[in-house]
Amino acid sequence: IASSLSPFQAVALVNREGGVVLDVRERKEFDKGHIVDAVNIPLAKLHERAIELEKSKDHPVIVVCQFGQQAGEAVKLLHAKGFAKANKLAGGLSEWQAQNLPLVK
Repeated sequence: IASSLSPFQAVALVNREGGVVLDVRERKEFDKGHIVDAVNIPLAKLHERAIELEKSKDHPVIVVCQFGQQAGEAVKLLHAKGFAKANKLAGGLSEWQAQNLPLVK
């Protein structure tokens, strides 16, 4: 079951535990604005590209999409691949922006 993190919980995990932000939106959406240092692997490619996250397996992985729906699917996939600390960002990037948190382009 995907547990959801608020934007502030996500920031704390990144800062305290070396959490990794995984953005599962398409590249063109990602390029319009994303969380600093986020890794972009579109959901459709996550199954074959999850290996790119292998070094982060023991760290929290915070999965981000636009509104929070796709992230849940991605978290299930990551859990199945042994990423025990994968969580989704509740409300996705929409919520992140609503909290006035920064995005980079």
